[in-house]
Amino acid sequence: MIEIPRDVAGFAESPAPADVVRRQYLASARGDLAALRSTLAEDVEWTEMAGFPLAGTYRTPKSVTANVMERLAAEWDHWTTHDDTYVVDGENVVVLARYTAVHKTTGKPLSVRTAHHFTVRGGRIVRFEQFTDTALVREAMTD
Repeated sequence: MIEIPRDVAGFAESPAPADVVRRQYLASARGDLAALRSTLAEDVEWTEMAGFPLAGTYRTPKSVTANVMERLAAEWDHWTTHDDTYVVDGENVVVLARYTAVHKTTGKPLSVRTAHHFTVRGGRIVRFEQFTDTALVREAMTD
């Protein structure tokens, strides 16, 4: 996991791709959708992979939070993305992480690895693509 620099004000304004992505994860963990939207470009292209319950591509910050974060919160308890490894190459940031949650209907826990590919330009996320084991997610959703 990337450490938050001691200069918190500098971190909050940093356009560095890894800092922008880390702010997105921190906002998501707090449930702060306004702060999360502020990390996204107005023409963001956010893709949840085929087979994932929220599969599709969402193209505005409001669409991303309404169709992904708000739906996850409605269907899962304690949905958390544990971002632990960042690989940065220019504007590209790949994050290796783990999703954990408990499905509200089935009560089944989820713990599954995921990889996220972000493209960051001008201090905003312009593209996101998710890779995860969708079968494990669906298994936790099924009685």
